[in-house]
Amino acid sequence: QVQLVESGGGLQQAGGSARLSCAASGRPFSTDVMAWFRQVPGKAREFVASVTWESGATFYADSLKGRFTISRDDAEMTVALQMNSLKPEDTAVYYCALSRGRGIISTFRRDYDYWGQGTQVTVSS
Repeated sequence: QVQLVESGGGLQQAGGSARLSCAASGRPFSTDVMAWFRQVPGKAREFVASVTWESGATFYADSLKGRFTISRDDAEMTVALQMNSLKPEDTAVYYCALSRGRGIISTFRRDYDYWGQGTQVTVSS
């Protein structure tokens, strides 16, 4: 069983930056993929970005490319999401997720086996 704990977020100003971090309770496997999703009330959970644990290869939602950066720190067993040029529409609960053993980046919620509790990011205009 893997536990994921997110931190960061909170209230941000439009145009500003924020950094989310996700700590895993154990070292991810080389074939794991970690990702960030986000969700607003009444809408489906949306893929944000993912990173393969072994190589650090990344993939982003098209709409967020260039503003958000995902990275992983193998020594610290953390995944970060750097969010720049924040917009009010970035307001959401952000979730960290881990896909165990598949070794393939996926944008589908169903392919992720473990989830954090979520952290709220609110961007004011």
